[in-house]
Amino acid sequence: MTDTPTRHDQHGRYPRAETTDDFRHNLDVVHARIAAACRRAGRDPAGVRLLPVSKTIDEARIRHAYAAGCRFLGENKVQEAHHKWEAMQDLGDLRWSVIGHLQTNKAKLVARFASEFQALDSLRLAETLDRRLQLEGRTLDVFVQVNTSEEASKYGLAPDDVAAFIRELPRFPALRVRGLMTLALFSDDTERVRACFVRLRGLRDRLRQDAPDGIGLDELSMGMSGDFEIAIEEGATVVRVGQAIFGARAVPDSHYWPGGNS
Repeated sequence: MTDTPTRHDQHGRYPRAETTDDFRHNLDVVHARIAAACRRAGRDPAGVRLLPVSKTIDEARIRHAYAAGCRFLGENKVQEAHHKWEAMQDLGDLRWSVIGHLQTNKAKLVARFASEFQALDSLRLAETLDRRLQLEGRTLDVFVQVNTSEEASKYGLAPDDVAAFIRELPRFPALRVRGLMTLALFSDDTERVRACFVRLRGLRDRLRQDAPDGIGLDELSMGMSGDFEIAIEEGATVVRVGQAIFGARAVPDSHYWPGGNS
């Protein structure tokens, strides 16, 4: 499967989706790519969740995406996500996943509205989130973010630090740990990109052998518009796809997370 190329050359060139039909078309294309990757890997496509990433996308276009079938959206900036959540309260079954780095002073917003948080990378943040969630009477699905590319510009725990981190998480009962998340190297070098995904899967498999009670490590959130097929071949259960669904963004990725793309 090493001959599967990245599609990073399309980054910034996807046509902008404006109508419900545009979104239906793009979702069909992405689902077809997911299904093809699953066939190559001998996997059931039902085991891969598509998380459309709606960062920078205005409410009107999100409503078209909703009409096309999107019910779970990913956002990088919590204040932007919270604003959208407030503006679209009429869409009662629309859920939100915060997938970008979170400062502890913004944890109260995540605790208020998010269904999922994919960038847990410090015990201080875990403690703050847990406390805020308990005040709200809520629980939250979380993924532990791992810096598998070891780039200084990226957030996430070093792979060697994850085991000790996981052992501490049962102290926070409002956090439902579901798995691990990573951002691969943004590169046309397929082998180096694939290595990031292989590393996360291998880490998850090792950690799962003696994970504390109540800590779930079934999920692997990895892969974006340019590389999610490779991620699926290496075991991704969640792929975070923005541009291939919504179209190219006007705001650079560095505004949302260092070294990140979707």
